[in-house]
Amino acid sequence: QVQLKESGGGLVQPGGSLKLSCAASGITVVTSRMSWFRQAPGKQREFVARIGPGGSGTSYVDSVKGRFTISRSYAENTLYLQMNSLEPEDTGTYYCNGFYRGTQHWGQGTQVTVSSWGQGTQVTVSS
Repeated sequence: QVQLKESGGGLVQPGGSLKLSCAASGITVVTSRMSWFRQAPGKQREFVARIGPGGSGTSYVDSVKGRFTISRSYAENTLYLQMNSLEPEDTGTYYCNGFYRGTQHWGQGTQVTVSSWGQGTQVTVSS
């Protein structure tokens, strides 16, 4: 059974950096086609970056070229996405995707928010 688990999301200011991880089981990341997708609120899921099996190269959506880097670790069987110079438009839920034996496999996603604002804190006044 293939399982993909993303981590590393969070709140970051514009211009900041985050590194996302996708821990894989049931699939070997270095011999599979692995990708990152993202989905902003109210928008369709879009392709972000891909790394082919073995040494077959990488590809990126134009909006992240020069800022994001996809990589993977054989030892840790983990996919990564280094995101630099983050912009508010990069906000969304980021999903790891693995293509294995003709089937797409997805993780549950990790939230990335790029904002100058803090995430807020709830205040409740009650008697």
